Amino acid sequence: MANLIDGRAIAKKVRAEVREEVAHLQAQGLTPHLVVLLVGDDPASQIYVRNKARAAEKVGIRSTTYHLPADTPEPALLEFIQDLNTQDDVHGILVQLPLPPHLDSQRILEAIDPQKDVDGLHPENLGRLLAGHPRFLPCTPQGILRMLQEISYNLEGKEAVVVGRSTIVGKPMALLLLQHHATVTMVHSRTRDLAAHTKRADILVVAAGRASLIRGEMVKAGAVVIDVGINRMPDGTLRGDVAFEEVSERAAWITPVPGGVGPMTVAMLLKNTVQAAKLQVGL
Repeated sequence: MANLIDGRAIAKKVRAEVREEVAHLQAQGLTPHLVVLLVGDDPASQIYVRNKARAAEKVGIRSTTYHLPADTPEPALLEFIQDLNTQDDVHGILVQLPLPPHLDSQRILEAIDPQKDVDGLHPENLGRLLAGHPRFLPCTPQGILRMLQEISYNLEGKEAVVVGRSTIVGKPMALLLLQHHATVTMVHSRTRDLAAHTKRADILVVAAGRASLIRGEMVKAGAVVIDVGINRMPDGTLRGDVAFEEVSERAAWITPVPGGVGPMTVAMLLKNTVQAAKLQVGL
């Protein structure tokens, strides 16, 4: 039976580190400030935004949320972001995704000052990651990396397989694993014979957005399995992209859903906000 990687416990440890760093900055007259923009009334997004604001306040980070109407015109949103970019007391800007369909998410993300892009999704920050000189790491891949460090997992020379190729998780995750000297394969919805790849993985990161996509027979005995998926089922329960019970029988380590990767994503957002504040004042 696999050992659990407890995201809640590790996130609590990260938040304690951030709280200590914030207290140190406040002693020097600097309080990091995170601004979150929520456009529209997506129920899941509202929950995520509330959780982020609450987590920020608990570690001493100032948090401001702007809830804009779903029909906000793109020029108005771009102007709003530009105004935030110029405010010296705003250190981090996060636009909650997904945005309403009439808004171009890429254009909106590109409007954020790269030094305030605490999600790490601005093309400049993604480019720095690709070049091996990252400024802000995207929160979920960074959280996964921290989880692997907490279980003292050495990535060097390991076979890593990433399922899913999103800009938020899959692509930056592959780059981070590569930078830590793993041999990386990316698979996706058009990959032929998915199981042939997943069965080779010493470490398997699954971010496909499909409930129970990875079954027990698709996983190598002794693998580390990181489940990024959060799928709400018809009965209201949450299920990951990995069939947890089956895969637990074969894996050495596995993350639960919920309580795995999710809390780490929020913790790393706080870490990035502190880093952004220090960067902008030259610390």
